[in-house]
Parts: sequence; C-alpha cells; structure tokens
Amino acid sequence: MLKIAGFANDSIVDGPGLRFTVFFQGCPHHCPGCHNPETWPFEGGTECTPEQLMTMVKRNPLCKGITLSGGEPFAQAGPEMIEFVQLARATGYEVASYTGYTFEELFQNGTEAQKQLLSLLDILIDGPFLQEQLTLELRFRGSRNQRILNIPQSLAQQKAVWEEKERWIGTPE
Repeated sequence: MLKIAGFANDSIVDGPGLRFTVFFQGCPHHCPGCHNPETWPFEGGTECTPEQLMTMVKRNPLCKGITLSGGEPFAQAGPEMIEFVQLARATGYEVASYTGYTFEELFQNGTEAQKQLLSLLDILIDGPFLQEQLTLELRFRGSRNQRILNIPQSLAQQKAVWEEKERWIGTPE
C-alpha cells in the first residue's frame, strides 16, 4: 500500500497544465522552510493501492499529467509506486516527480527500486528546498538550486539534462 498525505485533483502549480498531484507521506530530508512539514513523519497518512490512486486521477478528464510530491516520493519507491507510475504511463499521463535528492544521488547511489522509479519518469524536479535560495520567480521550483530535468535524455546521456520545453521552463524552445 502507498501512504499518501493528500492530493490535489487539479493543480496548476506542480507542472504545466492541469495535473493530479499526490503528496506522499514521509520525508527524510526535513528541509527548513518546507511548505509541507506535515508530510515528514512516516507514520500517518492514508493507505491506498495504485489502482485506487488511478481511479482518482481518471475522475478529471481534463487532467493530462501526474506529479509526485511529498514528503519524498522516492522514500516509497517500491512495487506499489512502480505499479502506480506504470499504470499512469500506460494510460497516457505525463509523470513528473519532485525529490529532495539530486539526479546524481538517485542515478549513482539509489536503490534498485529508486532507479526503476527514476527510469519511469518524464520529468524530475530535483534537489532539496534551500530557504536561503528561496525564489518565487522560477517556474515550478521553490529554490534556485532545484532543476527541472528531462529524465529520458538524462538517462540516455548518463548525466543531468535540463528540460528545455517552454511549457516546463517558461522560455521559448
């Protein structure tokens, strides 16, 4: 079972377009200034299956993307998370994830489940939230150190590759 702290049926702040955002319960990072500190404890949250989450996603026919947020989605990397993302991708949803880890940490030192989850994503917004780098100017990021990465290209090149599409970064392609 996946443990979720909550969800947003029609988020416009967690990626381009109308998105279904899942806030997962539990985070090891505890970034000062985090806007979701209630998701830090690994206890609590609501348990649900990947199928139950997909049923919720499909209720909004205008939703074209799913964003994994938290807490820390990669703290729940495992069979249920993999199944949820596979179901989402098979249904045609773009899948993005926030993480307090960097791409390099996940790619080089992540668990096998974390690496598998990473391989299923379209977009990764990586890096911890740093209060001293707080910004309201960058699209879909809370601090200047965070990157919006194209994961298929990053995995192919075995290094972090910034997303270049206007819909994600706000500048012409």
